[in-house]
Amino acid sequence: MMQSEQSDLRISILASGSSGNSTYIETDQMKVLVDCGLSGKKTVEMLSKIGRRPEDLNAILVSHEHTDHIKGVGILARKYNLDIYANEKTWQAMEPKLGKLNVEQKHHFSNEKTVTLGDIDISSFAVSHDAIDPQFYTFQKNNKRFVMLTDTGYVSDRMRGMLKDADAYLFESNHDLSMLRMGRYPWSLKQRIIGDKGHLSNEDGALALAEMISDQTKRIYLGHLSKENNIKEVAHQTVEEILIRKDTGVNERFQLLDTDPDEPCPLFTL
Repeated sequence: MMQSEQSDLRISILASGSSGNSTYIETDQMKVLVDCGLSGKKTVEMLSKIGRRPEDLNAILVSHEHTDHIKGVGILARKYNLDIYANEKTWQAMEPKLGKLNVEQKHHFSNEKTVTLGDIDISSFAVSHDAIDPQFYTFQKNNKRFVMLTDTGYVSDRMRGMLKDADAYLFESNHDLSMLRMGRYPWSLKQRIIGDKGHLSNEDGALALAEMISDQTKRIYLGHLSKENNIKEVAHQTVEEILIRKDTGVNERFQLLDTDPDEPCPLFTL
C-alpha cells in the first residue's frame, strides 16, 4: 500500500500569473519543473514552502520562450545540473537568454510526442500563442493524468478531445473581458491578448473546461491570471457560474481552485 502511495503523481503550482510561472511535479523516481519564470532565488523559496529542495530536481520542461516562463531556467540548470527539455524552435529562441549550458543538459522534446522520464509518461501538444512554437504538457502515471493548458488564444476541438477526462487541470483564466477593454493597455496589446494567439478569457476558459471535464476530474486550478486585467475572485466566480450553468458538478464532484503568483499551492496527490 505504501509503495502505491509513493508512486503517485504529486503536484504543486509554485507560481502562476503574468509575472512568472512554474509548476512542480514529482513521483518516487522523478522531480521536475514545468517552466521556471521566477528568479532562481524565488524558485528555491517556493520549493522550500512545499518542503522540497532544488538539489533533488531532475529536469525542467519548457513550454515556450517568453520571460515569464524561462527567467530562472538557465541559472537553476547550471547550479543544480538539470536536464532541460523543449522543442527545437523553442531552443533556438530561448538559448541566447539562458546563458552557457553543457550540451548534455539540452534535450529536444518535439511537439505531439510522448516521452517517458523515470516513471512518468509526458505528452506534448501544440497551443496557439505568439511564441515561436509553444507547447504544453500532460503527465500520466497509474492511470492518473494531469493536464497543463495556459498561454493559448483558443482551445481547438482537437485539443478538447485530446485533453478531456483528466484527473486534474491547470487551466488558463487570464483576463476578464470588461476589465481588459476598459484598462490602460494600448489597443494593439488588447488585440493581441484577445486574439487567436493570445490568452483565454475567464469565459472562454470556462466554456472549454465544461466540454472537457468528466466524473474522472477532481481538481481544476485557474492559472495565468493577468495582474492588470483580472482579479482572483472575479475569475473564480465567472468560471464557477458557467460550470454551474453547464451542470458539471462543480464543488460537488470536483474542486475549483485558485493559483497565485507569489504563493505555491499545497502539494496534492493524484
